[in-house]
Amino acid sequence: MSIFQKGLFKHSLVFNAGSKFLLTALMMLLVFNSYAQDKEAKPSKDGKFTISGYIKDSGNGESLIGANLYVETVPPIGTTTNIYGFYSLSLEPGKYKLVASYIGFQNFVQEIDLTEDMRVNISLTEDGMALEEVEIVAKEKNIDKNVEGTQMGTIELSTETIKSIPALFGEVDVLKAIQLLPGVQAAGEGNSGFYVRGGGGDQNMVLLDDALVYNTGHLFGFFSIFNADAIKNTTLVKGGMPAEYGGRLSSVVDITMKEGNMKRYEVEGGIGLISSRITFQGPFKKDKASFLASFRRTYAFDIAQPALNKTDFAGTNYNFYDLNLKANYIFNDKNRLYLSGYFGRDVFVYNSVPRSTNIRIPWGNATSTLRWNHLFNDKMFMNTTFIFNNYKFDFTANTDDFKFNVSSGVRDFNLKFDIDYYPNSKNKVKFGYHYTFHTFSPNTIRATLSSGGDGEEETSLNSDLQEKHGHEMALYIQDELEVSERVKFNFGLRLGLYQQTGPYTNVQTTTPGNADTTRYRTLQPVKTYINPEPRVSMRLKIDESSSLKAGITLNHQYAHLVSASNSTLPTDIWVPSSQNVKPQRALQYALGYFKNFNDNMFETSVEVYYKHLWNQIEFSETYTAEFNKELDEDFVFGNGTSYGVELFFKKRLGKLNGWVGYTFSKTTRQFDELNNGARYAAKFDRTHDVSMNLSYDINEVISLGATWVYATGNAFTIATEAYLIGGAVVTGYGERNGIRLKAYHRLDFSMTITPRYVQDRRFKSSFNLSIYNVYNRKNVYFMFPSIEGDLVSGDAKFQLIEVSIFPIIPSFTWNFKF
Repeated sequence: MSIFQKGLFKHSLVFNAGSKFLLTALMMLLVFNSYAQDKEAKPSKDGKFTISGYIKDSGNGESLIGANLYVETVPPIGTTTNIYGFYSLSLEPGKYKLVASYIGFQNFVQEIDLTEDMRVNISLTEDGMALEEVEIVAKEKNIDKNVEGTQMGTIELSTETIKSIPALFGEVDVLKAIQLLPGVQAAGEGNSGFYVRGGGGDQNMVLLDDALVYNTGHLFGFFSIFNADAIKNTTLVKGGMPAEYGGRLSSVVDITMKEGNMKRYEVEGGIGLISSRITFQGPFKKDKASFLASFRRTYAFDIAQPALNKTDFAGTNYNFYDLNLKANYIFNDKNRLYLSGYFGRDVFVYNSVPRSTNIRIPWGNATSTLRWNHLFNDKMFMNTTFIFNNYKFDFTANTDDFKFNVSSGVRDFNLKFDIDYYPNSKNKVKFGYHYTFHTFSPNTIRATLSSGGDGEEETSLNSDLQEKHGHEMALYIQDELEVSERVKFNFGLRLGLYQQTGPYTNVQTTTPGNADTTRYRTLQPVKTYINPEPRVSMRLKIDESSSLKAGITLNHQYAHLVSASNSTLPTDIWVPSSQNVKPQRALQYALGYFKNFNDNMFETSVEVYYKHLWNQIEFSETYTAEFNKELDEDFVFGNGTSYGVELFFKKRLGKLNGWVGYTFSKTTRQFDELNNGARYAAKFDRTHDVSMNLSYDINEVISLGATWVYATGNAFTIATEAYLIGGAVVTGYGERNGIRLKAYHRLDFSMTITPRYVQDRRFKSSFNLSIYNVYNRKNVYFMFPSIEGDLVSGDAKFQLIEVSIFPIIPSFTWNFKF
């Protein structure tokens, strides 16, 4: 039997295992579907009845995520809505006072006589608005989710909170707001990239309406792609990741787009110094179907074109745009359909007239999500999602005699089944199946060199690097189990499978000058990884306002970002797990104490964590870019550790609110091939990280905001000496990441003015002034070595030059809504 035949036989068995994996998931879904239908027709065996329904915003019909629903018993029995606003609560027959609450909204209270299963759809009204149909209690009961829940390190940020934070150039940024939370570190000055608990930038899963976003940066990472006007909710999970999430090691940022106003048409937007944005939303059919369309674009370089055209850089330009679209239709109380999409693109053009050089760099993301919500019965809610996402980067350079193009990207097709099941008031079960087909396109290079002259000749070079394909599948189940009033557990198990498939040609060198070649056909298995991922977290309630939490999480990651930088650059390349690249793995332990004060007006927490990482990826020290060479041939693999303490204090209500966070942490890496095998600080290791965000409403007209941050300087490797060998300058380097930049700190300020004379029921307007880096701190962006003098004579000095790029920057934005 040939090597090819052996490989085909071996991997066909694995592919069959993957097929059985899929078949098991589908059978599991059908069994629960059948069970659900039967369940609907039969009375509950435990004699309980179920209250279920949706909780929405009465003003626009948007579903409210994480709204509280409880009955006033001793102790209270309650639940929260899922991401689509659905809730389910099973109770003994009897009379109850049903209460629904959500921060910033008036409580809904209704007396019910539970003698059968009930559907109660609830609309909550923002504070200060009248609502005649429901009874309103005078004092809102604040639910202490951070104390009650089992999940650690989970923080939700509303769009209103994000918009109140001072912003660079007036660009409100979701990811920069996340950087202000403990355990989250900024990738660099002004950059929207971030690191969480010692993990790399690629170890964060960023989802937009369930679609994975591979590159989140505009302007080479200085802004994120997320337009705040189109976003409803942002959730950061950095502690015990629930089993429904997988494929990343450090965190999940789950961003949900607005659904579109079901009640009335609405226009919202803003005009700033470098960009403007506008959002349209409204009903196709009132209370039945709605739409949202949001657009943002920069124009600073467009305005500067007349001045640039008079220089040697005529034609140089940069712009980006974001387009968010969403529509949804409610067929009935059990079926709802959503269709959403995001399309964004950056285009950077550089022209040098004297050098006859033109460089063009476009890159961007496109995602689309088709989602079907189906309610089997009062206890079972299903979400089926089809997703397509595509990220592409392109670089083209032209001179008189040279043309060069390089492109790369990632394309995914996704299918997800997720089911929320509420068997009783003590259990919340969630299970599902996720499947993704990946196509990774490496750097595809095309180059043409012209000899010039009348008899011009061209020499063409084309890379022949292969696309890589793979199946990523997962089955998961989790159960939030309330053992008693004080003890609650969340058990989860995720079974992940990643399979590299053909078409692919594998070349293995056997002896010098000889190699074995194995060719794999389309969809034929090349390499398969199967990994179970158990997760468990628990909450021990000490009293009504405090609790202890603990969690253990095991994660695997099958897609990896190849980067020589610490920012979100479009030139970074995603590579999959393969025969040469094993999945990354992380095991995290976490323990936390949570305490609330003054009827939950103040939230405090202390969390400690320890994380061990395996199969971390870096370039070897001898790496040099070579034409037609697979990148994974130059990877080295090692381990890492990260541990730290996070302190958090938040004031939720009142004219003055905000939070203060502090993180003490240590993050190291160890590779046998790097730094002589010695452990070294990771480039995103920060000993101290402090962030403070405050907002104060002086009155109905003026509100103020301030942000102050402090962080230990970034670690990096610096050149320490230079000498001549054969007439060439050779640079010597010190210990890997053995030196740090100066400590980073900065104060930002904002003021929002909402004039009374322009406010009426149909039109609202406000003016925002932001000042970035108020006291003009010259924070070091990077350092580079400089040699002054003559190396030959020995009269030379070696020094480091510091570069700062962001001084004090004021910005102004006019926001409107009607």
